Amino acid sequence: MSYFRPGFRHPELPKNDLGYTKQQYEGAISTLCAGCGHDSISAAIVQSVFELSIAPHQVAKLSGIGCSSKTPTYFLSNSHGFNSVHGRMPSVATGANLANRDMIYIGVSGDGDSASIGMGQFAHVVRRNLNMMYVVMNNGCYGLTKGQDSATADVGSRSKAGSVNRFEPIDLASVALQLGATFVARSFSGDKEQLVPLIKAALSHSGFALIDVVSPCVTFNNNPGSTKAYDYVRQHMQTTSLVDFVPMAEEITTAYGEGESRGVTMHDGSVIQLHKLRTEWNPEDRQSALNALAESRERGEVLTGLLYVERDSRELHETINSTRTPLRTLTEKELCPGSSALETINNSLR
Repeated sequence: MSYFRPGFRHPELPKNDLGYTKQQYEGAISTLCAGCGHDSISAAIVQSVFELSIAPHQVAKLSGIGCSSKTPTYFLSNSHGFNSVHGRMPSVATGANLANRDMIYIGVSGDGDSASIGMGQFAHVVRRNLNMMYVVMNNGCYGLTKGQDSATADVGSRSKAGSVNRFEPIDLASVALQLGATFVARSFSGDKEQLVPLIKAALSHSGFALIDVVSPCVTFNNNPGSTKAYDYVRQHMQTTSLVDFVPMAEEITTAYGEGESRGVTMHDGSVIQLHKLRTEWNPEDRQSALNALAESRERGEVLTGLLYVERDSRELHETINSTRTPLRTLTEKELCPGSSALETINNSLR
């Protein structure tokens, strides 16, 4: 088997506004198991960044440890990247973001990386509202260590080995909502039509944007009895809305009848167009989103789509009032202005 992608592409491939083809957003050939849902998420990220006409070198992709954390190798090979230690990706993302706020940050994690060893780090990056898209590839098991149940495995879910999980799951979407996340969505790796607009919206959001993606593990957790299997998710998936993302530069139109559609304007003028399927759910009400998640769990459903978005989100740099100039570009003169500047600061505190 070859692990090298041929360099030849059709000369008439579509180009985005930057003049790039999708080839320039690809990565290395995946070495994950054939049929792994994570590869579908990687493909959705490639399509989203390509269609948004984001230059690859403007993106920094970060990950921890796990099958999911290998995936940044498989997309945006011309972007910056850092593979950190288990559960510590949020710290690296925070440091990078503080040093250079002009980059677009994509954090990739898994249910073990975020809901187990990295739970504390996950909680703090949410509450600080770091400006990044945080994708959790959630398969309910530890795929690198032979499929043990992870902290997101549902009670009663049966593993490939036949054991039944007896512990309550951690719902990362609910946790993020309770910690103040300003953009929360859930999707399914097998639903690219829904996932791509959600990724576009998350990348355009100013603040922390979580997308929890149910991504079946075909090797260890795609068996009858598993609530993270392809068949189970397809049979039990319920959606908040049909989602469309309308960039600021395009005419905003909708195909839905009056009263059926709702547009949520982002900070940059782009719009998330929602065709509401759940009338009791309000995408701009945190408690409404939490209630919808709780009710779906009671019915054994997997609720997908945009769950919550805050229009006027204040990301970390705005909260701490940091300089608009990226810290990495500040010179010694600006960083060390002299004793007179220090004296002025001290006098202001007296």
